[in-house]
Amino acid sequence: MTEEFDPRALFGGLFTAAVAAADPERVIRDFLPQKPKGRTLVIGAGKASAQMAAAFEKAWDAPLEGLVVTRYGYAAPCERIEVIEAAHPVPDEAGLVASRRLLESVEGLTSDDLVVALISGGGSALLPSPPDGMSLADEIAVNEALLASGTPISAMNTLRKHLSTIKGGRLALAAHPAKVVSLIVSDIPGDNPAFVASGPTVPDCAAREEALAIVRNYGLKLPDAALRHLQSEAAEAPSPDDPAFAGNEVHVIASAARSLEAAAEEASRHGIQAVILSDAIEGEARDVAGMHAAIAREIAARDRPFRKPVLLLSGGETTVTIRGKGGKGGRNSEFLLALALAIEGVEGVHAFAADTDGIDGSEDNAGAFADFTSAARIRAAGIDPKQVLGRNDAWTAFNAVGDLFAPGPTGTNVNDLRAILVV
Repeated sequence: MTEEFDPRALFGGLFTAAVAAADPERVIRDFLPQKPKGRTLVIGAGKASAQMAAAFEKAWDAPLEGLVVTRYGYAAPCERIEVIEAAHPVPDEAGLVASRRLLESVEGLTSDDLVVALISGGGSALLPSPPDGMSLADEIAVNEALLASGTPISAMNTLRKHLSTIKGGRLALAAHPAKVVSLIVSDIPGDNPAFVASGPTVPDCAAREEALAIVRNYGLKLPDAALRHLQSEAAEAPSPDDPAFAGNEVHVIASAARSLEAAAEEASRHGIQAVILSDAIEGEARDVAGMHAAIAREIAARDRPFRKPVLLLSGGETTVTIRGKGGKGGRNSEFLLALALAIEGVEGVHAFAADTDGIDGSEDNAGAFADFTSAARIRAAGIDPKQVLGRNDAWTAFNAVGDLFAPGPTGTNVNDLRAILVV
């Protein structure tokens, strides 16, 4: 490192390396299934599904057809696979139509046919498919309640799969007897493929009693129709032991773990030791920030548990409990604002956090930059950082000082990249 070293340039390079490690075109060729005797049908859902579809088309030298759904603005040009755009994080009518069409597309297949499912984070919102007795408005209300609750993503998806006709393995079940090969870009801490997009093609063992417990434990206010469904046997999801899933394959082709390793390798090119704390951190964003800040302060003051200069890396998916109204931002900007307050005045601490899909929360930024001067600079801009944090308005704070990071949609999604440099 030199005196002219620019932490922001380093962080930008880390983000580029992390995203490249999860680029569908780079990784998908290693997981191509055997060609079938019959048809090859490609289906998919998620923020990365269109880029995955484009990559699969390039790699597959045989006939195919298909349909995938992605977030508005995330489409990629495909020649043989149709791409539909729908709303995220709150479902809309376009997603409802896409879910219906995906279920219809797998009807009437035979054991000679192959279904390739391209699944990535964001698919839960993009695949609304309420069961009998529930409406799209009910599913939207469920989604909004979950997003505002601070519920961990694994618990969210356990609940979602019991309130759907497409999640929890039901899409794969509809494709039986065709073989289903799921290629998954994981945004889930721990990389459980059944939790990515609430597992439309991958069932898991969670029972509806667990879904009801989540409602109670997190005090969720759900529509009456949703509660009635959860209390009925109709909410039971398919079991992984169902023989219909026996011949299927599931492959996690990109994950936070690999992207963090790529970021660490990029740091080493600059002569900086990188330490990966975890790729599976969950919890309230501001609480996670407090833990990261404590480690950074200890390093800055005492050169322990790691000696300076050092880069701390972590991934996973934090949550934000909505406490105010009208706030802008997402979990990464909230993490950084809480961190900025906790490291204020601790010289030599610089930080970055961003969502690898390119969008963090409600605005068009992926995240932001922060350092030991951020809180003071935000105050100088006429904003009280504690006050805006209290109303979940971190975007406003970082926008005021020009510290937002906005690379645009990346075409992949392995969740959050957090980096703290202590020099």
